[in-house]
Amino acid sequence: MSIAAPMLVISLIIYAGLFGLFIYLVILIIQALKKYIRSKDVRAEKSVLKQNLGEVLKDLRTKNKMTQEFVAETIGVSRQAVSKWESGECDPSTSNLIALAKLYGTTVEEILQSIKQ
Repeated sequence: MSIAAPMLVISLIIYAGLFGLFIYLVILIIQALKKYIRSKDVRAEKSVLKQNLGEVLKDLRTKNKMTQEFVAETIGVSRQAVSKWESGECDPSTSNLIALAKLYGTTVEEILQSIKQ
């Protein structure tokens, strides 16, 4: 009997700690969801207005579920070239831009119109 009482107290303390941790995690999740919901307008604006050609190209590639390596092999350039285009380090040549538009199922005009002026 004397050993059972302390074990019960220890068990209750452990369960209380776990319950407190659970409540804390629920509060954190709720706060994160509130922040995510409040950022809806910002996320929508960012998806519509791209800052540069690289972001537009990356968005098109990911929407078409393609890797940089696949794009590079398909149009005949290195993966590093595709990476540089998407990072904005440099722009693709006109012929490569035409090839990218064709690969992504769009036109050069639509790509260029997506860029925020």
